Amino acid sequence: MPVRAPAPSLFTPLRRRGLPLAVAALCVLSMGSAGSVDPTLLAAIAMMIVAAKLCGDVFERIGLPPVLGELAAGILIGNLDLLGTDALVFLEHDVQLALLAELGVVLLLFQVGLESNMAQMARVGAAAFVVATVGVVLPMALGYGVHAAIEPDRSWHTHLFIGAVLSATSVGITARVLKDLGKIDSPTGRVVLGAAVIDDVMGLVVLAVVSGIVTGANTGQSLDVVAIAILIGKAVGFLGLAILLGRPVSQRLYRAAGILKVKGVLLAASLAFCLVISWLAYLVGLAPIVGAFAAGLVLDEVVFQGLQDREPHKLEEQLHPIGELLTPLFFVLTGAKVDLAIFGDAGVVALAAALTAAAIIGKQACSLVAFGPGVHKLSVGLGMIPRGEVGLIFAAAGHALVLDGTPVISDGTYGAIVIMVMITTMVTPPVLAWSLRRAGGDTS
Repeated sequence: MPVRAPAPSLFTPLRRRGLPLAVAALCVLSMGSAGSVDPTLLAAIAMMIVAAKLCGDVFERIGLPPVLGELAAGILIGNLDLLGTDALVFLEHDVQLALLAELGVVLLLFQVGLESNMAQMARVGAAAFVVATVGVVLPMALGYGVHAAIEPDRSWHTHLFIGAVLSATSVGITARVLKDLGKIDSPTGRVVLGAAVIDDVMGLVVLAVVSGIVTGANTGQSLDVVAIAILIGKAVGFLGLAILLGRPVSQRLYRAAGILKVKGVLLAASLAFCLVISWLAYLVGLAPIVGAFAAGLVLDEVVFQGLQDREPHKLEEQLHPIGELLTPLFFVLTGAKVDLAIFGDAGVVALAAALTAAAIIGKQACSLVAFGPGVHKLSVGLGMIPRGEVGLIFAAAGHALVLDGTPVISDGTYGAIVIMVMITTMVTPPVLAWSLRRAGGDTS
């Protein structure tokens, strides 16, 4: 089976302020070598957005997260060759689409950071930190062990990356369920959301360290405790400095930007801040998404209050239309890299089942360590299950990394991970809702 080259709703009304920037980005990035717009690529982008929204709508109507519909749309597009046509195969290898997808995932992590409330995390403090730590360590160990047992011939680097993928938690999926049930500000809801956000931070540190280990192996650097400590220190130090220095730096940025009288300054300044911090993360050897998350984490309305007062819409509302255009491209391309033919291999199916079991069991340990008045322990464990977009981001990073000429995460393993992500994301909403209703007054 050939190795696929890694790539790193439209019916939702687009707010006028975000649309020009998004369209401009598409036009510039769709230029051919002669400087003219490639009509085929533009048509393909339109098709991907429509397919993502149509499939997302189907999943939304049956009570499942729309992101799974976007992923399913990519799987369908990427496997049209099974129906006898290879007209869209080029999408998986197009560097311009890959760049758009990369911008989409950077923007997604920026938005996640903006929506993360550090003050709320501080309030649930110790409970959320303990839950998050167990929710990272145990699934990572189980992922490493399960993959090492099933794929003993693979490098330990791959086992480690599988563990990193299983350590992730999707805060967005759980937040949606808690919000729908009116439990988002309950003791259980606060612990789950705080733990999920801390889990994301820890997961990004893990991703940075594991990626650094693989990069070091490619350059012939030996692995020792000191090297790992340096990688961890670099990741933690960057996040710490970004949070510590980000607010005063961003306040000066917004004050300077406030001198400008043109419209859209808040959006432009925020995107510039996000991209610069992402670039700085890359310079110190971390994934750009780590910088994007850190940039969102340090920004809040207090920082850009002066500019916000001049704008008709909040920053999150202005970012929304750009995200609705770019982020689905990431998930469609992620799904397109899944080769359905590999599931004819019983080994891949077994791996998908084993990883799914490890992913669910590993997070259930969180229910054993959850504590606090009014906290429903079972709901905490169930709320930590979904991997969602975070797991897909980690999987895509592993598929893009190459060690000794082959992807760290192979096609078969990648497909198994995507299935694990889809299952854990689909089962969480109904079982978490059941648990919270069963708990009744204990979570209010």
